[in-house]
Amino acid sequence: MNVDQVRDAYASVVDLYIELFGTSQQVHPDDLAFIGRHLSVRSGKVLDLGCGPGHISEYLRSRGVDTTGIDMVPGFIAHAKAAHPQGDYRLGSMKSLAVEDHSIAGILAWYSLIHVPPEELDESLAEFRRVMAPGATLVVGFFDNDEVGPFDHKVVTAYRWPVDEFSDRLKRAGFTEVERERRPSDGTHRPHAAVAAVLREQD
Repeated sequence: MNVDQVRDAYASVVDLYIELFGTSQQVHPDDLAFIGRHLSVRSGKVLDLGCGPGHISEYLRSRGVDTTGIDMVPGFIAHAKAAHPQGDYRLGSMKSLAVEDHSIAGILAWYSLIHVPPEELDESLAEFRRVMAPGATLVVGFFDNDEVGPFDHKVVTAYRWPVDEFSDRLKRAGFTEVERERRPSDGTHRPHAAVAAVLREQD
């Protein structure tokens, strides 16, 4: 699955996606609390990668966090700028961030890594590590499962992860887990997991 396929798939459902998920009120309150708890704790720039309609970026900004939302889908960025004119939203890809090395205090990757094939995850995490300052916080949300594998996501093929295995991949990339969140399927939503991790000092 290449980046262009993912971008084009989301571009084709922008309006529907915004309708279903486009406000912070449509985010589970436990998730907002988890995100806020870990990304509001220190000063500095936070990147919301794969920000979509910009609703979580705006939530963080409302809590005083200097947040920049980045997404590769023009329709999402256009909506975010219109809906949240005080925010900072930019077109871009998390695979190659236009950000200086070690300049970022936090990254939110909330369901934005789910379309990255397992064999490419380390490369994505290495790019995160490049831009993050030592001690910076990464918060990741993803689909929980007993084993790594693809499934037929409604937009485009996505991947599920066991929490322990995802945490191990973070550790290999230089991060130390500080908290995790899990929520089983409720019949409407798939099992959910989130991990907050801190970047260790560079070797």
